[in-house]
Amino acid sequence: MSLFSKLFGGGAKAKSEPTAETYEGFQIFVEPQKSGQGYCVGARVEKEINGELKSHMMIRADNFQAKETADEVSLLKAKKLIDEQGDSIFR
Repeated sequence: MSLFSKLFGGGAKAKSEPTAETYEGFQIFVEPQKSGQGYCVGARVEKEINGELKSHMMIRADNFQAKETADEVSLLKAKKLIDEQGDSIFR
């Protein structure tokens, strides 16, 4: 990347929407958060209830160097949250 691209944003990548995974009627969007040199576990959990889209952002302190590992753990923890709390996630 050239100096001018760095200065004027020519090399900026557009942030894409993560792909949703459906689990037990919920949509899980895996979204680990950049933290220092690694990634914190994170996922957005959504569900339509009575015609209204409800959303909950789950962030955990677990930190991983590899984004792929953070993605896998984020999905597992979101599923566990759904199993344990169900619709009460949104209260």
